[in-house]
Amino acid sequence: MRSNTLRRIKIRRPRLGRPTGSDVTSGTVTGLFSIPEGMAYAAIAGFNPVAGLYAGVVPAIVGSLTSRTVLMVTTLTSAIALTSQSVLSDAGLDPKNAGNVALLTVMVGAVMLLMGALRLGAVMSFVSNAVMTGFSTGIALQIITGVLKDATGYEPQGHNKIHQLGDWLRHVGDWQLAATLTALATIALWAVARAVKRLEPVALLIAMVLVSAAVAVLSTDVDLVKDIASVPAALPSFTAPDPTAGPDLVQGAVSVALVALAQAAGIAPSMPNPDGTRSDVNGDFRSQGYANLAGGLLQALPSGGSMSRTGVAVSAGARTRWAGVVSGVFLAVVVLLCGSLAERIPMPVIGGLILVVGGELIWGKRHDIALVLRTSWMSAGAMAVTFLATTQLPLQQAIALGAVLSLLLYARRPPAKPVSSPSSRRATAAGKRPRRPPPSLRARSPSSTTRAPPSSPNCPASKPSSPHPTAFTVRPWSWSSAPFPTSRPQPCSNSSTGTPNDWPTEAAT
Repeated sequence: MRSNTLRRIKIRRPRLGRPTGSDVTSGTVTGLFSIPEGMAYAAIAGFNPVAGLYAGVVPAIVGSLTSRTVLMVTTLTSAIALTSQSVLSDAGLDPKNAGNVALLTVMVGAVMLLMGALRLGAVMSFVSNAVMTGFSTGIALQIITGVLKDATGYEPQGHNKIHQLGDWLRHVGDWQLAATLTALATIALWAVARAVKRLEPVALLIAMVLVSAAVAVLSTDVDLVKDIASVPAALPSFTAPDPTAGPDLVQGAVSVALVALAQAAGIAPSMPNPDGTRSDVNGDFRSQGYANLAGGLLQALPSGGSMSRTGVAVSAGARTRWAGVVSGVFLAVVVLLCGSLAERIPMPVIGGLILVVGGELIWGKRHDIALVLRTSWMSAGAMAVTFLATTQLPLQQAIALGAVLSLLLYARRPPAKPVSSPSSRRATAAGKRPRRPPPSLRARSPSSTTRAPPSSPNCPASKPSSPHPTAFTVRPWSWSSAPFPTSRPQPCSNSSTGTPNDWPTEAAT
């Protein structure tokens, strides 16, 4: 009976449920948050910022409807954007070509579906925390160095991200004053809004709107979004993938899928389902696959479970999966009605917001970095190597290196100590002298170790009629001794009340 109940609980799946008022509020906040973050992530990777907006529409709706982790929001993340750009560039393809982006997104979705169908969710457990920490920190540094030109007007030079950061710091005198002040004002206003608890979820949005309005009023000479791409006031339209680039993107699609799935795998433990149902990693794989297959045909970039966007939704009051659905629908309405306003957003504002996001990513990893450094020299070395590889190599190569390091760390992991019963521990210690038993288990005379049941009119005392009396008998400690009695003494029943009398007890030691 119990096993059947547990089986029913195990296979119970999350239901669609009904949207609540808090879900509508949370979806509205999350949709607004997706405007600056989606455009920023697309811009730092060299994609059309509009594709970053569209990544928060169809993928968010499809992912929320099909996900086994109820509160997970599927959309574009910084790591996915940078990995996608690296894959396309390494294949010699233009990241701004809609057909190339559509093909990559659809292939990523197919890889996710295949991994979910093959139930490869357990693979994520082999990814070392040290490797993921180094990879995430390297991605954060790439985010920061990718927007230094937008934030200050100076494009740093160097063959890797660390050298670019050093070159940017050495050329402070070449920074443009207007762009730098605009970015600083954005960061300062974000910090003020974030200090107010109720405004914390929309602090990025507040900073973007107010500073953009100030730039327009003061006619500040800075680059705008319309200088990079036009934002049509329209819903995403069908885009056919370019099949000619398929053979060059197979390995890259696997890399992008692994990055997206590794990020999403950490959402379920952090955001359990409010309805008490269990999450399923393989189900989440398939959900993200559906989202990318649909989004790839509707002008979206590759997407995956976003920890930052999910955190915004939860902090704003999300209770069901409808919060993610509302966020996608609301963002579509905003793009349809206010698309032209997005073209007036200054690029230094987006640069300042991305500097905030990158800084928060590094600051949020400080405890993980300290933990890895304290764990072992091998874990610290794996973290450092992954970080350097992420900042100097194409991301798909850094991912492959991180996978190899994770397997090495897993192979070198010390075996867990088995939990065994006292009898099995005695058996494994054969040949060694057993410890002296406690006084309560030492051999005693029969008169001191056996006690007859108390006599009463309804339960007279009687002599044991079997080798194992009704009273507990303590046997001498010996390897050759027979097992202790497994039969339990039966209480004497009071015929008048139907309740048992005192149980037989062992003599006091």
